Amino acid sequence: MLSPQIEWNCSQCQSSIADRRKYCIDCHSMLSWTCVGSGKSGLYTNYYRHRDSCDYCTPELEDERQQEMEQKRVSIQQQFQALDDKQCPWSEWRRTNKSCIQHTGHDVEQIQQLYSMCEESLIRYRSHRKEKHKDDIITPYLSPMNVLVVTLWHLKHYHSEQYISTEINLGRSTVNYFLTEVIDISHSCIYPELISLPVNVANNRTPHGPERHHKLIVDSTFIVIPEPYDSDQHKAYYHLKSPTNYAIKIQIVCDFHHRIVHVSECYHGSAHDITVLRESGLLEHVNDSVQIIADKGYIGEDYIVTPRKKPHGGELTDEDKSFNRDINSAGAAIENINQRLRTYAILGVVYRGAIDDFEK
Repeated sequence: MLSPQIEWNCSQCQSSIADRRKYCIDCHSMLSWTCVGSGKSGLYTNYYRHRDSCDYCTPELEDERQQEMEQKRVSIQQQFQALDDKQCPWSEWRRTNKSCIQHTGHDVEQIQQLYSMCEESLIRYRSHRKEKHKDDIITPYLSPMNVLVVTLWHLKHYHSEQYISTEINLGRSTVNYFLTEVIDISHSCIYPELISLPVNVANNRTPHGPERHHKLIVDSTFIVIPEPYDSDQHKAYYHLKSPTNYAIKIQIVCDFHHRIVHVSECYHGSAHDITVLRESGLLEHVNDSVQIIADKGYIGEDYIVTPRKKPHGGELTDEDKSFNRDINSAGAAIENINQRLRTYAILGVVYRGAIDDFEK
């Protein structure tokens, strides 16, 4: 049966063919086909492979294909779940919340929630790796859940890749590869779910600061780095509060639920707080109804509420002092968040990765 979605032609004779055949009657060249629906084309020998996978050419097979794909997905998922039951470290860490928190910083339920956010991407990644090594009986592989918890373990304690490879009995290059991949997957799947500015924040019924229009709190923190090899970078990365005197700076914003709603890109340690704020895009969301509490490093922008400075040669009034106490008390929330983030060793110790790849 000739599909109405397929046009046949001979590239040598430049003629259209009314019926399907392998070779042209006139010049004996192999015929070509073009799928009107998908825009794909090819030689006769590739037609059946295209037809069996094209929704336009064989729509009656679409339900069957979808069913087969779903069965394959469920089968792969069940195989990985069975692997979770016996494969370390997840098979051991999940026995108690205490063990889970000790290794990853999250309890069992939280890890399962994180996994649900990126399950499809992790399964697709591990299925590809498994297929790539299906004939290699020596190369072991971790289930999707295990690559996630090992990555969380790495972020919590910042163990070296050599140490991790020894503990889970995998090659160092394998560990390096999946840590990079899973961090990218986590950022693309989990970050948008957990960190985002509230929609219509001005009208949301959320706890606010000393005034109703005080909606967010901002502050910067830093990641310690070793002294740069390039002397020209010393000034750019200089940071007075860093133990090494060099750091990467980031800006974090939270609401009055103590929930992180925005994280900036990385900046050189010497970048001023107000510069980071201006380049972060956060000022696009502020107005009379949405104002941000910050410290004195952010003086200079409208709708950014900072403590009042003592006038030259004078003293603060009682009203000013009361105002500053309220602002500083509200601002303590973001400082507490920054301290909690430093319980993750990758942020709390000297960063060992490349410092010039800010996007990473």
